[in-house]
Formats: sequence, structure tokens, C-alpha cells
Amino acid sequence: MKFLKSLLETIETVAIAVAVVFVIRAFIAQPFLVSGSSMEPGFSNGDYLLVDELSYRIRAPERGEVIVFRYPGDHRSYYIKRIIGLPGERVVLVDGRVTIYETDGVTKVLAEPYIAKQNFSGSMDSTLKPDQYFMMGDNRDFSFDSRAWGPLDKGDIAGLARFRLWPIQRVMAFSAPSY
Repeated sequence: MKFLKSLLETIETVAIAVAVVFVIRAFIAQPFLVSGSSMEPGFSNGDYLLVDELSYRIRAPERGEVIVFRYPGDHRSYYIKRIIGLPGERVVLVDGRVTIYETDGVTKVLAEPYIAKQNFSGSMDSTLKPDQYFMMGDNRDFSFDSRAWGPLDKGDIAGLARFRLWPIQRVMAFSAPSY
């Protein structure tokens, strides 16, 4: 009888732990491993991040935030990039310079201290629909992003990159830059 009671308590503890982990991973946060160099120098291959899945249920994504999302061409693949253009805006790229034409008529050239040295010299003009975002990697010469596959639909966003957990010497929290 004592053994059975102990076994039931153990099963109950394990079931509660599994349920808590499931709820956290499904609705609040999940881990993400950076693969590739498209976000260098800020994020490197092998960085282990914690992705906040809750914030965008409460508020809209903001320019400059680094997010994890399902790649539009294959929803089984996840990418990490920075939000450059917001819904309804026009994004113009000329010789590495990004100009944003906001929906309220304001025009701004983005100062981007986070990007890697680049040789990108192409041009592009994209007007976003409602619920679309323009995404770019920080290592522009080595990033497969909205310049290649177009705008990202809001429904493909998995969450906001909040913390780097590994490597230990680079542990930190992230915030969006001010433009």
C-alpha cells in the first residue's frame, strides 16, 4: 500500500511537470538555436536563444526587433531576422541604405549600427500590405531575407528573440534599437 501511494505521488509529480513544460513551450517561450551567419555580428551560429511567444499576442511587432518566424517557402523551417518594414509602409533599398515611407507620411533613412560591414549595392522598392513585414538579416551580404522571398505575413511569426542563453560569455537580453 505504501509503495502504491509513493508510485502515485511520483506519477502525479511527473504529470504536473510535463503539463507545465508543455504550457510554457506552447504559449509562452521556446528555445531556438541560431544556424548560419545571416545575423552576425549580433547573433552567431550556435547561439541558443529564448523566444518570447506571448508578447505579440498583446502588442504588434515593432521595427528593429529580432524575431523568429516560419520561412514562407517552407513552414517546417524557422528563420531569425530583424523587422525593417511594418504593415502598410514602403521600403526602399538603394546601395545599402534603407529608407522607410511610413503610413503617416513620415520618411526616414534607417541608421543601422547593428549591421555587419556590407557590400550590398542593389536596389529594391516594396510596399507592404496590412499584416506584412519586411525582414532583413544584419549580415546583409549573406542573408536570405525579404529581398529574395518577399514580405513576411504576420501569421508566420513565432516570437520575439528575448534572451541569449548560450554561449555563457555572451548571455544577454535583447531590445529593439531606437531609430
